[in-house]
Amino acid sequence: MSVSVRIPTILRTYTGGAAEVNGEGGTLREVLQKLDADFPGIGARILDETGKIRRFVNVYVGDEDVRFADNLDTVTPSGVQVSIIPAVAGG
Repeated sequence: MSVSVRIPTILRTYTGGAAEVNGEGGTLREVLQKLDADFPGIGARILDETGKIRRFVNVYVGDEDVRFADNLDTVTPSGVQVSIIPAVAGG
């Protein structure tokens, strides 16, 4: 399944400055594995050492926050947009 992955500014050093890249996989887990294979090191910035999405990283498949769906097992239909969004804090 081909999807588009939106890359936040802070991670664009891994993608050569690209704000959006093509991804593949039937689940978010597969998409992130392929993303890390294509852009080595980016996966460690999204997933922690246990393989879970980092606490301060939000990931959406379409308009759905994967934390409220099936997390890494969220289905990624062909053509959907996956958005990686670092959490913003402040006051």
